[in-house]
Amino acid sequence: MNIGVILPSVTVQREQRLDLATAARHAEDTGLDGVWHGDHLATGAPSLDCAVALAVAASATTRIRIGASVFVPAIRPLAWTAKQVASLQHVSGDRLVLGVGSGGGAGQWAAAGVPYGERGRRTDTALELLPRLLAGETVTLADQPGEVRLDPAVTVPPIWVGNASAVALRRAARYGDGWFPSMVPPAEVASGRARLAELAASHGRPGPSVTVGATGALGSGPGLPTRESIASGIAGYGISPEEALRLPVLGEPARAAEHLAAYRDAGARHVVLGIAGGDWREQCDLLAETRALLN
Repeated sequence: MNIGVILPSVTVQREQRLDLATAARHAEDTGLDGVWHGDHLATGAPSLDCAVALAVAASATTRIRIGASVFVPAIRPLAWTAKQVASLQHVSGDRLVLGVGSGGGAGQWAAAGVPYGERGRRTDTALELLPRLLAGETVTLADQPGEVRLDPAVTVPPIWVGNASAVALRRAARYGDGWFPSMVPPAEVASGRARLAELAASHGRPGPSVTVGATGALGSGPGLPTRESIASGIAGYGISPEEALRLPVLGEPARAAEHLAAYRDAGARHVVLGIAGGDWREQCDLLAETRALLN
């Protein structure tokens, strides 16, 4: 099983005097498989631009995957989205993995000047046309006159469709190389994977791979968040408090490996962990130990 980690937030960078380049190098040196960054606009919390943050991570590393968790193409003009993605793929040496979603609160869409009600249509259009733009094809865009062709063309990165909804499953089956749900129990991963295979077959496509987004804090000792405090943050994903309590990845590496093995047994081949507390570098070290036990 491949294990990736969400890069430290602006707040963590400030508190722990940890810049993105150092963090990305540390994750690579420990043997983790990917570093990931979210895509947020005007959320009320400090955050960096996704493309800029991942470009920093790419320039500081040579092996590790560079992942968007998840990129929201529909809040941008599609040609601009393609230019950002192509640039990241170029500077990373084809190490990009593009998680794609249509989420974020209505305020993010208002800040981008895009009607919230159009997010679904615009996401579908992006998933359909983005690979063609990245590959250097000439594409006609419905919302503007004329044709667009971007240069340089790049290898189209793996596209993993985020979210666990029925709509996301349909999108992943039709357009995606992977399905990327977050904060879901293993049983939901297993059932979703089976449904995904059926939907993909109806399009004449192989079943996409499965990646799970998770959160937690490994190890023990003072200063780490409790299960309850982490679960309270998961509640925003629309799950019950009882289920939220079962989702955090906690404890020493052996215990964490048992937790993640349940996702592996349900069909997931990748996990991306957001670190909920503790020293970020130490958490990466423990996560790498967990990875070694899993593999």
